[in-house]
Amino acid sequence: LTLSRQGRFKEAEELQLQVLQERKRELSDEHPDTLTSMHNHAVTLHSTARCKEACALMEKCYQSSRKILGEQHDFTQSSSAWLHHWREKRL
Repeated sequence: LTLSRQGRFKEAEELQLQVLQERKRELSDEHPDTLTSMHNHAVTLHSTARCKEACALMEKCYQSSRKILGEQHDFTQSSSAWLHHWREKRL
C-alpha cells in the first residue's frame, strides 16, 4: 500500500500480485490474509483505471469474505462499500 500511496502503482501492482499468489498457494484462496491481499490488489487496480478487473476481484473478495467471516464483519463491510462505490461511479 505504501507504493500505491506514493503513486508507484506499477511496482505496487507487481508486488501485490506476487504476495496474493503466494498467499493463495501457501494459505488458501479464502484465508483472511489472502482476502486482505486480494482487497489491496483490487484497490490498486482501480487506481490505475483497470476498473473492470478491480470490480471483478473485489466481488470475489466480498463473496469469499461474506462466506468465511460473515456479512457483519468489518472486512466484509469494507469490501462491500468499495464495490458499491465503484459501481456507482460507473453509472
